[in-house]
Amino acid sequence: MNDNNTGRIVSVQGPVVDVKFSTALEVPNIFTIINAQNIDKEAVVLEVAEHLPGNIARCIAINSTINIQRNAQAHPTGKAIQIPSGEALFGRIINILGDPIDNKDKPQSPEKFGIRKKDMGSLIKVKSTVKKSFEVMETGIKIVDLLFPVVKGSKTGILGGAALGKSILTLEIIQHIVKKYQGSCVFVGVGERIREGNELYYELLKHDVLSKTMMVFGQMNEPPGARFGVAMTGITMAESVQRKNQDVLLFVDNIFRFIQAGAEISTLLGRVPSETGYQPTLISEASDFHERIRSSTDAGGSITAFEAVYVPADDLTDPAVVAIFSFLDSILVLSRERIQLGLYPAIDPLQSSCANLDIDIVGRRHFEVAQEVIRIFQRYEELRRIVLVVGVDELSSADRIIYERARKLQNFLTQPFFVAEAYTGKKGQYVTSEQTLTGCERIIAGKFDSKPEGEFYLIGALT
Repeated sequence: MNDNNTGRIVSVQGPVVDVKFSTALEVPNIFTIINAQNIDKEAVVLEVAEHLPGNIARCIAINSTINIQRNAQAHPTGKAIQIPSGEALFGRIINILGDPIDNKDKPQSPEKFGIRKKDMGSLIKVKSTVKKSFEVMETGIKIVDLLFPVVKGSKTGILGGAALGKSILTLEIIQHIVKKYQGSCVFVGVGERIREGNELYYELLKHDVLSKTMMVFGQMNEPPGARFGVAMTGITMAESVQRKNQDVLLFVDNIFRFIQAGAEISTLLGRVPSETGYQPTLISEASDFHERIRSSTDAGGSITAFEAVYVPADDLTDPAVVAIFSFLDSILVLSRERIQLGLYPAIDPLQSSCANLDIDIVGRRHFEVAQEVIRIFQRYEELRRIVLVVGVDELSSADRIIYERARKLQNFLTQPFFVAEAYTGKKGQYVTSEQTLTGCERIIAGKFDSKPEGEFYLIGALT
């Protein structure tokens, strides 16, 4: 294709723009960029999504299509979206195109990477001599370290409806892990509020971890093309760090918005939705993103992902949420009931699950303590329903002991967060895994049976 070919815009329907070319040979390839301008001479970037009959390229706009004129010229670049990489992006905020949105100069980098990646295919490299080892990463958050240990190279999902604390929990994990492990971090804001991005920037600056963090945002007010593509930009940034033989933490807030933007694009392109109402390409789009989050034997580094997942109407059977489930190693479900009880973080230990809670990964002591805690919580749920009817005094002495220890464990697994100090008025606490295990063992063994449960609420380690 000749880069100097010029098309003309024949149709604009919201973020979908049709560009007509003179001959079939001039039509740009899928995922390549076409540059156009609106009536105010502002640049409009179009990404080719489909080829239509009549030498028409149907494109998705990355930025606003307001005031684009019919028959306006459109210039193919012959290239896909590429972003700068490496050290130049640390401490910076960019958009899907790699342009700065932090009022600073454009990041200067000798290398650029395309955000789209070819299918990896099914070729498997077998290295029989390499035995996979698991490295547990401490988050300093009691309930996470105890029941949902984070392993380097794994994917953890933080699921919850509106206002359950997904962003706060994500922010706390960033603050703890980046400081402790001195690792690199990539934060991807997908379809969330501008306010949250602004708060994140100043929070990272305050806690002195901004210099090891790259940020990319496609916010709620942007077209679906930007909200969909920004997830690919984020994983490309993480891969660029991984190539330098470094481990990288990838935080995505919110991966549901990526799926949602894909559904909008699918509808705008006229595709018939599946019977669940989502795009027919739901699973393939989710896998395009998640399959790139992996450890690499060639590069040597790993990508450890934390993904906030918005759950519409608190419905965990929503097809988009279920599609994301299948790619995650740990699922932390935030409960509205626990928020109402004032239990922060509001992770429901019985609805959540973790593939990393394995005796070969965390060791026998950790595994047995975690299993005993879960067993006590399961029995507590049964007893709680009985207590609601007959009262706690009607329980047998053995059941009453379990009931009271469960409430102390429940309170002990709450924690004051550093990033929420302004709201709680309590100083944030970092608790090591050893302190968490010791505290749980002592509560289970009955060392604190004489103490009121209120003394265990929103504290750090037990003294």
